[in-house]
Amino acid sequence: MKRIFLFFFTVVLSLAAAGQDIAVITFDSLTIDYGTIVKGTDGIRQFKFTNTGNSELQITQVRSSCGCTIPKKPDSPIAPGASDIIEVKYDTKRVGPIRKTITVASNASVPMVALKIKGEVIEEVPEE
Repeated sequence: MKRIFLFFFTVVLSLAAAGQDIAVITFDSLTIDYGTIVKGTDGIRQFKFTNTGNSELQITQVRSSCGCTIPKKPDSPIAPGASDIIEVKYDTKRVGPIRKTITVASNASVPMVALKIKGEVIEEVPEE
């Protein structure tokens, strides 16, 4: 249901932007599920997006809901039709559930987008 809503929302924004010069940011997914990962493993993941508008997209700020998650935004503008990534690094030395939000600010038709990461970090299971 969420995917259907996201699809229709993107279509409506694209149609609204068709008559104007405006950037439209379209993410492949708004959530990354780390699943169950072992403490100390690689915590880097990527949110892929495309500028589906007809004007350059400028990501102005990317913020995390806590210091355990470090997002990295693209430095240069994204041309219409081009794709890029927002990299997220979660500190996997913290054992427990992962439920964090990354807020993306841009010059797009929807200027603020909330991305989510989820999962769980567990202690390494000793081999028998």
